[in-house]
Amino acid sequence: MSEEGLNLVVREVTDKHLLDVFIKVPWAIYKDDPHWVPPLIIERREAFSQKHPFFEHARWKAWVVYSGETAVGRISAQIDQLHLEKYQDDCGYFGLIESIPKLEVFQLLFRTAESWLRSQGMVRVIGPFNLNHNQEVGLLVQGFDTPPNIMMVHSRDYYDQSVKDCGYCGAQELLAYEMAIQFETPKVMKRLCERVGADVKVRLLDRKNVERDLEIMRDIFNDAWSENWGFVPYTKNEFKALGKEMMHILPKDFIHIAELDGEAVAFIVVLPNLYEVIKDLNGRLFPFGWLKLLWRIKVKFPGSCRTPLMGVRKKYHDTRLGPTLAFMVIEAMREPALARGIKTAELSWILETTGACVASLRVWVVL
Repeated sequence: MSEEGLNLVVREVTDKHLLDVFIKVPWAIYKDDPHWVPPLIIERREAFSQKHPFFEHARWKAWVVYSGETAVGRISAQIDQLHLEKYQDDCGYFGLIESIPKLEVFQLLFRTAESWLRSQGMVRVIGPFNLNHNQEVGLLVQGFDTPPNIMMVHSRDYYDQSVKDCGYCGAQELLAYEMAIQFETPKVMKRLCERVGADVKVRLLDRKNVERDLEIMRDIFNDAWSENWGFVPYTKNEFKALGKEMMHILPKDFIHIAELDGEAVAFIVVLPNLYEVIKDLNGRLFPFGWLKLLWRIKVKFPGSCRTPLMGVRKKYHDTRLGPTLAFMVIEAMREPALARGIKTAELSWILETTGACVASLRVWVVL
C-alpha cells in the first residue's frame, strides 16, 4: 500500500524485527525534544508480548509507515473484550500514535487502524490508549515544556491539529497536577482525621502476603473507579503483573492501605519518577545501564513521584469519611517521600476540572 509524494508504505508488525522498529519510531520523532524520555526497550518488548495479561482479554494489530527505507510513523489498534462487555458500544481503541509532521502519514496510519477495526465489527474508535484505559492514556495538548512523569505520555505539539484533521474530535480532557510534598496540613483535615483516628488504621503493604494485599488493592480500585469515565476493571492477572513490576522499584513504605474496623477501605501507591533516572540510558539497560538505574534508585533517588493508583471504596464517596480516608493515605505517604528527598508529586490523571495544571491530555474519538 503506498501514498504519492512521500512514497509511503505501511507494514504490519508481524515479527520481532518489525516490533523493534515499531518500538524505536519515537527516537527519530523526538530527537530534538529535550523533554522526551526514551522508554526502556526491554520493558516495551514485554508490554507488547502476547504473554502480557492484557492480551488475555484483548487483541491488537500494529503498523509502521515507511518513507523509502525510513520509518516515519506508527499506530496500533486494540479491541478490549472487557470494554465491549461493559459498554456494549462496538468501540475499538487506537494507540501508540507517532508521526513526522506530515498529514499524509497521519491519514495513512488512521485509515489503516480504522480499516482493521471496521473489519472486526467495530463502528467507533477512541484513543489514544497505550494499550488500554489502565495504561498510558491520552495525547499531550498542553505542557510541552515539561518532561513527562512515569507512565504518562509526551507528544509533539503538532499532533493535536493532525488528529483533528483526520476527523477526530475531543472525547475527554485529562489533567495532571503537580504539588509540593512539604505543606501544612489544613486544620479541617486535622479535625476530621482526629475524629476517626481510633477507628481507621493505615498500614503498609505486607510483603509476606503480597498477593493477598494486591488482590485487596485491586478490589478497592475496581470498586472506587467503577463509575469513572471509560473505566475497565483490572483483572487479577493484570494487577498481579503490575504488582510484580512495582515490587522491583518501590520502597516498602510507598504503598499504604487504610482499614476501617478491620475492612480495607482505601489505598495509595506512589511511584518514584523513574523517568528522571533513565533519560540518559537511551532505552538500554545493557551493558551498564542497569547499574546506573539501581544506583540512582537505591542511593540518589528521584526528586519527584506520581500517584498512579489510589482509591476509596465507593460507599464512602459521598460521605465526610471519603475525603478523610483519601487524605489519611496521602498523609501516610508524605513522611517516607520527604525522607528520600522527594519534593514534588504529580497527581494524574484527573478528569477535566478548573484550575491550573502542569500538563493536559486529550482523548479523541471518531464515529
